[in-house]
Amino acid sequence: MNHKSFIKPFLSFYVVISFGVCLFASNDSEVIAIINSKKITLGDFTKKYNEVRSQTLNPPSKEEFLEDLVRYYVGLQEAESKGLRNDPAVKEKMEQELYKGLLEKTLGPEVSGIKVNEEQMKAWYKNSPEIRTSHILIEFKPGSKPEEIEVAKKRALEIYNKEVKTSKRSFEELVRLFSDDPLSKQTGGDIGWQNRLTLVPSYYDAALKMKIGEVKGLIETPYGFHIIKLTGRNTYENANKRQIRTAVFDEIRKQKFNKYFDQLKKNYTIKTNTKLLK
Repeated sequence: MNHKSFIKPFLSFYVVISFGVCLFASNDSEVIAIINSKKITLGDFTKKYNEVRSQTLNPPSKEEFLEDLVRYYVGLQEAESKGLRNDPAVKEKMEQELYKGLLEKTLGPEVSGIKVNEEQMKAWYKNSPEIRTSHILIEFKPGSKPEEIEVAKKRALEIYNKEVKTSKRSFEELVRLFSDDPLSKQTGGDIGWQNRLTLVPSYYDAALKMKIGEVKGLIETPYGFHIIKLTGRNTYENANKRQIRTAVFDEIRKQKFNKYFDQLKKNYTIKTNTKLLK
């Protein structure tokens, strides 16, 4: 399949991104197409066509783009005539786009201006260092009934008290004997270097308080009950800086997001009933 045949089915997408916002009509420009009362000037067409050419590796020809543009406006007018603007699914998508547009217009410039420095990264890492652990997992399936979870817990306690605490076998051997995690079971339970972003909070917080070489149980997560061994704690110098920078960026972005909506909500009457969440 050549590039041109691959690109063609997506012409409508280019029309959407190029013409979906608005067309700035020039009164002194010649009209290249009319769809009912909708006029497309040559200036409008040329401006948007050049945008598409700069954004795509194999752009459509002018004739193809014009045809797809005509189809786009025919489709819009047909949708209007069928009352799709009031269709629940369409309305929901339109509302989502309005919400996204609000965030892009109001918070976009602030977010794009975020600069993360070394001090911020070190401060974040101090409370969220990379740790290395091995674990024995006694799992229960998502949606398990309370009695099924209790059975898993009983089994996990037996393994922890009768095997892990008293056995002369190594932790790695106990992993191979008892763990329900097929991936880490092949590596003695080792799950590699992880941080607060990549581990379930209850697991990470428990492991963070441990000393290297210490074994602790039981730690419950949505995956089951874990018996954890802390095997390493990475220094900032050796840690994944790219991941840390992303974490700090996301944290600052979240703060800006929260600040914006905390201020905005003051202009609205809002009532919530959190009792219904229980």
